[in-house]
Amino acid sequence: MLLSVTHGVRRIRSRMESILLEVAILGAGVAGLASAIALKKVGIAVRVFERRESVHNLGAGVVCWPNATFVLSELGILDELMAVAGRITAMRRFTRNDVELGILDVGQLDDEMGFPSLAVLREYLMRVLLKRAEECEIPIAFNAHATSIERTGDCCQVMFDDGNSISPALIIGADGRMDSKARQFITNDNRPVYQGFVNWIGIHRWEQPEFDRLEVHDYWGVGARFGVVPVSAHTAYWAGGLAVSDVSLAQDHPSIDQLKQAFDDWPDPVGEIVRSASDSKTKCVPLFDHNPVPNWHRDNVLMIGDAAHAALPTSGQGAAQALEDAWFLAREISASAGDLETAMAEFTRKRFNKTTRVIMGGRAFASSLFESDAKACALRDQKAVETDYTAMASGMASAWSDGLPIGGQH
Repeated sequence: MLLSVTHGVRRIRSRMESILLEVAILGAGVAGLASAIALKKVGIAVRVFERRESVHNLGAGVVCWPNATFVLSELGILDELMAVAGRITAMRRFTRNDVELGILDVGQLDDEMGFPSLAVLREYLMRVLLKRAEECEIPIAFNAHATSIERTGDCCQVMFDDGNSISPALIIGADGRMDSKARQFITNDNRPVYQGFVNWIGIHRWEQPEFDRLEVHDYWGVGARFGVVPVSAHTAYWAGGLAVSDVSLAQDHPSIDQLKQAFDDWPDPVGEIVRSASDSKTKCVPLFDHNPVPNWHRDNVLMIGDAAHAALPTSGQGAAQALEDAWFLAREISASAGDLETAMAEFTRKRFNKTTRVIMGGRAFASSLFESDAKACALRDQKAVETDYTAMASGMASAWSDGLPIGGQH
């Protein structure tokens, strides 16, 4: 194998069929673990460095829409995930007074895209990803807190808080939206943008079956929204959001009493869920995203996932776009014959427009959901009643299939 350095990027060529390339991934979240698995599948040596002591289950649950389950199938773990997930059949919208606004047939979306929509507790998704990473014999270092990425001569180093450092051929920053060292190195600004609302999140379990069909229930109020996502007949994860314009107040850990005051008189299951919520089983999260930036790499450092394109939960596509990153990245590096500069540039080119649409779409939807003017909310609700949900499902299928060999894209 020949190794040369061109403009700070290691260029590797091999006569072997597989590419033997040392890659370090910062972060063992969805993007980090999925990318590690995808890269290992195409013969690339990879190590993962996670700052926490274990895989972190930030968020209560996630819907893996068909573009996500396509990637999970490619990684060989879709069947395993289906064993611990529930298949969503519909999304239903309601006012906070339980007046139905519309129904989207998720079965239509799945049929048009060719893969299922699955709701799963994030803990289970991470468990499945971690198990496959271990089966692939991917080394994962926990308590590995990167403090900075620095240019040293012809390559870059990751510096850790214990004084150690690494200088791999490629550094992939899957290190999240809040303090990404990769984004700081690449853009010189890793500050996320507060979007004016907080989410309380949690998991609720019923002793008796609550759901005969797994349908997402989405309740809209004035400056407030509450979503309930069943993962089984007995279990659902939920998110209750409130508009909080002042970021300092949002970061001051609003109490669970505010959650209960806001949603206690909403229709069940919302009222039932918040009345039983406790501080120990509920988390309040101020919501930040990132402004889109067109350049995701510098020297031999690349950012992916939330570090590159953090979107709000209202986009519905955070985990899906992280998984797509893994699929595209492995393909581009595998096809590049070791030319990392070309691989990173092509990866960014293919991912930027779609992820930007997801970010901006999430912002627009959040702005509508957390509108504080009652008249504007009434107009929003009327628009929801008048929506053509068949056309909406087809539009979602087209947008989410973009760039992937699924649905009508192949």
